[in-house]
Amino acid sequence: MTSRRPVHAETYACWWLRLHGYRVVARNWRVSGGEVDIVAARGGVLAFVEVKGRRGGLRFHDDVVHPAQIIRLARAALLYRLAQRVPPGTDVRLDLMVVVGRGPWRRVTWTRGLDDPRSWDDDARGAGARRFGGDPW
Repeated sequence: MTSRRPVHAETYACWWLRLHGYRVVARNWRVSGGEVDIVAARGGVLAFVEVKGRRGGLRFHDDVVHPAQIIRLARAALLYRLAQRVPPGTDVRLDLMVVVGRGPWRRVTWTRGLDDPRSWDDDARGAGARRFGGDPW
């Protein structure tokens, strides 16, 4: 069961993206083995956004997302692209948004491009695949 805090953080992140010119295409898109919190589009870029909500301060993004989560997000993004027939020339980006605080005192930290999915074919099949327990694709 999902707690209310992540839902509030995701809603806040959606509004934040809209205010910055993005169109929210999908929320909580689920597939076997993964989920995309927000799919947002702006221009020719399709961003797959992982949202994390935190009450207090945050030192590093490493505290929030594990590399295995990035691989799951990339898999879900690939399946989304196939299911929704996203044109091949569309730029794809994996992002992290961390919503820190409560009420009107919230702060958003947005990390664009967690990793370049095009480079994962070579990198993830090598040391990354062994480290995270299998072939990510």
